[in-house]
Amino acid sequence: MTQTIGNPLSWGAQALGLAGHDIAEVAQEVRGRTAADPLIRRIDTEDLREALRLGLADFAALRTDVMAACVIYPVIGMALIWAAFHQNALPLVFPLISGFLLIAPAAAIGLYEMSRRREAGLPASWGDAFAVLRSPRIGAMLVLSVGLFALFLTWLVVAHMVFLLTLGPDLPASVAVFLSEVFTTPAGWAMMLIGIAVGFVFAAVTLAATVVTFPMLVDRPVGLPLAIVTSLRVTGRNPSLVAVWGAVLAGSMVLGSLPFLLGLAVVLPVLGHASWHLYRRAVGFAGEVRA
Repeated sequence: MTQTIGNPLSWGAQALGLAGHDIAEVAQEVRGRTAADPLIRRIDTEDLREALRLGLADFAALRTDVMAACVIYPVIGMALIWAAFHQNALPLVFPLISGFLLIAPAAAIGLYEMSRRREAGLPASWGDAFAVLRSPRIGAMLVLSVGLFALFLTWLVVAHMVFLLTLGPDLPASVAVFLSEVFTTPAGWAMMLIGIAVGFVFAAVTLAATVVTFPMLVDRPVGLPLAIVTSLRVTGRNPSLVAVWGAVLAGSMVLGSLPFLLGLAVVLPVLGHASWHLYRRAVGFAGEVRA
């Protein structure tokens, strides 16, 4: 076949064609390629305890691998806090730390894969955590991850607005002055109460929409809408238990923030593994024996 040198217009057309094909592939992944019939189970406190126990067991078996993979998160957290201090954005330090809960489900994708492999009796290592990037559903996972990051940015904007309406608009002169204003003035208490209430709404929406979404995408050939709907159905059937699970996540993340966010290298993998096992106990499929 005779080869010809293409012109810029033909190159551009080919590039657009390839891009369109890639976008279509991602759209197909988001919708899902096969049908699924998830069964929503009722869970109880014993299921929560068992999920945490199995999460600790996974961490104990894989601790070197998961800590190597997860140590980046406290590093990122400390870098963000340093940037907030450096840019005289002290009011954003707490929203940055608490907002990590909004993107944590996406950050634990690799941990779900490691738990899945270990449950199936397959070898599991940090390399397998990154292997999830080759999953057919990675497009759907990325779309949801971008959505969570957008929610995280929205939370920061809202938190800054709360500061401006209470203690603002002038930035605090120092950490000591800021803490004094927060805990000893009516405006500071108003900022905390409003911020906690608004943050609770952000966290509740995220939890309801993602409590089993990412693990389900890792586990099954389903689309993003079905995974989110399944998560909402799990929350609707088990509202009090999902609320307790959210409290466990929040409390553990607070402990993991000490000292200097270093505890996240342990807390995040334990919670990530436990989230996988909670998904396995809350969601089943026809013909499957309960985990």
